[in-house]
Amino acid sequence: MGFNPVEVQLFSAAPIGFFMNIQNNTDHISNEDNALDLNLKKLHLCIAKDNSSELIQFIKDLHNADIAEIIQNLDDDTRLEFIKRIKENFDPEILTYLNESIREEIVELLDIKQLATNASELEVDDAVDVIEDLEESDQETFLSSIPDSERKLIEEGLNYPEDSAGRLMQRKFVAVDNSWNVGNAIDYLRNETENLPEDFYDVYLVDKVDKVTGIVPLGRLMSSKRDVILNKIQNKKTRTIKVLTDQEEVAYQFTKYAMVSAPVVDDQDSIIGSITVDDVVEVIEEEREEDILKLGGVGQTDIFEDLINTIKSRFSWLLVNLLTAVAASIVIVFFQASIEKVVALAVLMPIVASMGGNAGTQTMTVAVRALATKELTPTNTIKIVIKETFVGGINGIIFALIVGILSAYWFNDNLLGIIIALAMIINLVIAGLVGALIPISLNKMNIDPALASGVILTTITDVFGFLSFLGLATIFLI
Repeated sequence: MGFNPVEVQLFSAAPIGFFMNIQNNTDHISNEDNALDLNLKKLHLCIAKDNSSELIQFIKDLHNADIAEIIQNLDDDTRLEFIKRIKENFDPEILTYLNESIREEIVELLDIKQLATNASELEVDDAVDVIEDLEESDQETFLSSIPDSERKLIEEGLNYPEDSAGRLMQRKFVAVDNSWNVGNAIDYLRNETENLPEDFYDVYLVDKVDKVTGIVPLGRLMSSKRDVILNKIQNKKTRTIKVLTDQEEVAYQFTKYAMVSAPVVDDQDSIIGSITVDDVVEVIEEEREEDILKLGGVGQTDIFEDLINTIKSRFSWLLVNLLTAVAASIVIVFFQASIEKVVALAVLMPIVASMGGNAGTQTMTVAVRALATKELTPTNTIKIVIKETFVGGINGIIFALIVGILSAYWFNDNLLGIIIALAMIINLVIAGLVGALIPISLNKMNIDPALASGVILTTITDVFGFLSFLGLATIFLI
């Protein structure tokens, strides 16, 4: 056999619940909140008693994710005191659960050499997460403090693009010769107990050049007879992931094919790592958060950012919004005389613009999501655009009747009611059309639709809303 089996630490089967529809449980949420409050009280008590040993024992009984949650809910002074007390026993895995801004703050309080020593048990992908945000000098200190074998793997991980499969993958995995039978595989697993991981789900089959030829789920392996050839019980479809594949595409494949693990291969299709569903869940959460922030025009900021950085991150988007608002205001200027003659126009025109903006946002949100999940394809694009335009038109007619009647009664002017009704229909049709076309067009130009769609949509719906309403009013009322 030309391949030396490589061991991997895969996750336990628990994360598979990601692929199930789980009903929200308010009692569970309440219990989680109570647990956090209780942990915070215990922590403050330990600090107040100035009992470091009790504090160390307290954190040893907690999951690292819970410790990270506690850290993020402490005030600055208490957080500083807490880290000082536990820095010698600080588990680097805690950093992987922290928000980026808090993580940077904590790292500054830690001894890098001590951090590297404590990081010896981390998986390569977690170690890369810890080191990638360090200053260059701190990275060198960290890497020089760990064994050469681990250093090489971490350096390779850092060389891959930030959002690629190479950053996600674990460098250890379970693989056996594809010519083996079940008995050979089981004997290997039992004899290599010191090197094998505690938990794993899949066994990868490889040929003499380390190319993945099949995947055998552990359950199927253990339930088969010893003389059965492994390639006879492998999955019908063997799916591999290229090391440079974008993490969003990785998440899409895991979701589409209900995968719990996947081998990562290089350009020669040789296996170099493994990605598991727990890593993918993190990606999905990151991408969801990123899209929400982008749609809100706040970039990658979060509630833990300091004041100055938060102001900087939002200023640019507010400036863009200001410029687009000026564009809409210019339209109003052209109809200043009409507004002066019919004051009701000033009262009613925000209704037309806001309804168009909200309708367009609904369509835009659907389109952005469809693009992200690959549900919107070249074959159904025209159909979807037509559908959303019709939706806008029908909603426009319904709300035109409501707003038109109310406006006519309010200002005792039937013609004014008809004009705002027509303007409502026009703007909602345009909103439905551009709400679908803008994300599609931006995606064609390789521009993130989640980032830029909102600003463009708001400008178009405001301009056409004011233009249609004030234009019709000028023609028929003035």
